Amino acid sequence: MGFAFQVLDAAAILFVWILGLGVLALAVLFVIDRTQREDAIRRNYPVIGRFRSLFSTLGEFFRQYFFAMDREELPFNRAQRHWVDRASKGKGNTIAFGSTRNVAIPGTPLFVNAAFPPLDQPKAETQTLTIGAGARHPYHAPSLFNVSGMSYGAISKPAVQALSRGAAKAGCWLNTGEGGLSPYHLEGGCDIVFQIGTAKYGVRTKDGALDEDKLKDIAAHPQVKMFEIKLAQGAKPGKGGILPAAKITDEIAEIRGIEKGTDSLSPNRHPEVESFADMLDMVNRVRDVTGKPVGIKIVVGSARAIAPMFDEVKAQGHARAPDFITVDGGEGGTGAAPMPLMDLVGLTIREALPIVAGLRDRSGLKDRVRIIASAKMMVPGDVAWAIATGADFCVSARGFMFSLGCIQALKCNKNTCPTGITTHDKRFQKGLVPEDKEDRVAHYAKGLIKEVEMIAHSVGVADPRDMRPEHVRIVQDNGTSVAMDRLYADHLTTTNA
Repeated sequence: MGFAFQVLDAAAILFVWILGLGVLALAVLFVIDRTQREDAIRRNYPVIGRFRSLFSTLGEFFRQYFFAMDREELPFNRAQRHWVDRASKGKGNTIAFGSTRNVAIPGTPLFVNAAFPPLDQPKAETQTLTIGAGARHPYHAPSLFNVSGMSYGAISKPAVQALSRGAAKAGCWLNTGEGGLSPYHLEGGCDIVFQIGTAKYGVRTKDGALDEDKLKDIAAHPQVKMFEIKLAQGAKPGKGGILPAAKITDEIAEIRGIEKGTDSLSPNRHPEVESFADMLDMVNRVRDVTGKPVGIKIVVGSARAIAPMFDEVKAQGHARAPDFITVDGGEGGTGAAPMPLMDLVGLTIREALPIVAGLRDRSGLKDRVRIIASAKMMVPGDVAWAIATGADFCVSARGFMFSLGCIQALKCNKNTCPTGITTHDKRFQKGLVPEDKEDRVAHYAKGLIKEVEMIAHSVGVADPRDMRPEHVRIVQDNGTSVAMDRLYADHLTTTNA
């Protein structure tokens, strides 16, 4: 009995100590909050005011998991993420009891099913398509869906490794992003598109000019199939790339040809390109040096702004044209960017792609210049829409990030990504095992193409690239839909938009 009382006394004393420390801590926080001058809420409501910041921080996560409906979130909702998750695991994506999508929202594409679609085919029918037939080494691209540009540095080593291996298994290409070519891009054996950004990482001289010797070295890799000159990207039209100093390791600095310890900021454009004529000069310079197809990546501001490019091609001759044009939407992407640029600058892909496709086709360049659609091309319906609108290929960055296990934590611009995809912190990188994630990457790419082919069959064609604007209707403000070819007819015949 005496021993029991001793235990109770000790517990009581411990409780008093803990209570006292708690009261002391609250008193200290009260004094700190009352005397600080930066936060009015904490100054007026000491201690309690701290919960506002905590709840604001946690709110986005609670909304994602508990409160937001399946189709409500941005930039990608739960239904989209769930589709990618199941596809990347090789699971079926059938649903029951009706769609959760509100198809009455203006802008929603509806595909026109054929009265007598072709019988289901035993194998995929999407055909290989040649890019840069006039180059010394044309690229016969096997996949209509590919990995968009994500630089090593912006994403981690294991992420690049998994993407490289998975792209090889899926038979699709991997764009390096503007951060240069790393050994991890090459190790999987996939086809590579080398992106030349405005800072020319990996192919630059010390003063930032294009180094033709380094360009030849890159082109010597048989896996490098094409070169993409980035004029702009959807996350930040008019501004160059941003890689925070915290994410620049010794290896990344060496690959990019930059100094370690400071933020890596790219110019907002190529200094030597001041006109579309200059742009064609750069395209042909790179193509002459490398012998491989060369294209450009753009964000469209208006038809009037981009039409002179096609006029310049007509003046100089079709042989001088870029081999492909990657059209990125202004609705933002994976890159770190100021909010005004990500939110407000550049046309969305829904408006930009019809403009570029129309201008290309009217210029007689349909078989000469391939169009690659970027920006939120993550699920089958969006890819099918883009192909029907005139794109020859689609690329996705965030879709493949989700296949790697991205949870949309919105930490891409920091070094704290909890899934190890966009961080160089070894503690977080341990969670991303390339040997496991490569299969998810391949399953996702193959699963998406399979369902795009399914949509193509439903509208009455065997190959997705046989889909046309008349196979799609766009929902209007009054709830009815209009055939896409009619909707875009006037828009695509003027350059004054």
